[in-house]
Amino acid sequence: MKIALDATYSVGRNLTGVAVYSRQILYGLAAAHPETDFLYCYRPHRFLRSFRESIVKNAHRRLLLKNRSISARLFHGLNQRIDSTRHRCTVSTFHDLFVLSGDYSSPEFRQKFAQQAREAAERSNLIIAVSKFTARQVQELLNVEPARIRVIPHGVRRPAIVPGRREQLILFVGAIQRRKNVTRLIEAFESVPRGWKLVLAGSLGYGAQEALDRIANSARKGDIEVLGYVPDERLDDLYARASLVAFPSLDEGFGMPVLDAMAHGVPVLTSNVSALPEVSGDAALLVDPLDVSSIANGLSRLTADESLRAHYAQSGLQRSLEFSWERAVEATWKVYQELPS
Repeated sequence: MKIALDATYSVGRNLTGVAVYSRQILYGLAAAHPETDFLYCYRPHRFLRSFRESIVKNAHRRLLLKNRSISARLFHGLNQRIDSTRHRCTVSTFHDLFVLSGDYSSPEFRQKFAQQAREAAERSNLIIAVSKFTARQVQELLNVEPARIRVIPHGVRRPAIVPGRREQLILFVGAIQRRKNVTRLIEAFESVPRGWKLVLAGSLGYGAQEALDRIANSARKGDIEVLGYVPDERLDDLYARASLVAFPSLDEGFGMPVLDAMAHGVPVLTSNVSALPEVSGDAALLVDPLDVSSIANGLSRLTADESLRAHYAQSGLQRSLEFSWERAVEATWKVYQELPS
């Protein structure tokens, strides 16, 4: 039996959440099912680059071309995109639809994304959504019947937590872009007592200049650090030093940074919208991301109360134990088994 997966997003530098998901599913499935042949399919711009990394014995590389079929029992598009056609069975994973629901990208990108998302929904026998929130968006924005949707949450990287000295440091992890609501976070931070610092760890994205301009004009600009993309090793150090993670995003299909912070034992402030309450449960302090005073009040409560931070650190750590990549891989395999052999 051969199963083909779109591995395009699993290679490259500065890996995003989709890349993390792709790698976990690709290599997790291959390890869990050594009897199965897997085809790792790459679009032309990533195909040659894929040879820089070794792959597992029961996997083989294939070139993925638009409107060309891959000889396999099943094709799984790992990022809401199905370019190839005429597969016997097709599955696609939808991570989010924020491009369709808000002004978080250029008109050109929105048009391209919308077409890809609609084609993937139409061509898929079954759709995997990474949260109930994303599942509802797939239903409402793409008119997909619920019977074709399966919800499989992401897992989380389980770090070795090394006790360290917490600093007066508020950490934000994610792309600096309009959707992540960084400008309001900066404004809210200005009401936090002196001595605290805000560290932004993430690459620049759509609308980043708004946040950078806000920093340049802030009375607290000396307390704000913009690091750019941060690899896992350095990110682990930041988590060990941070007293809290602030992630007041406007729209998330899942919210990996929230779960990642929890797994590192760091208390979390996040938004009360999109998939974030679903992922965080009652293990994070929720705020209204559109209200600067709500974000500021949440930051003030956490920075002023060490016992409150300890409460959310412990409850977050316990919450993170409910998510694992092994569970996501197993659930994905079960989706495959629903389809004709």
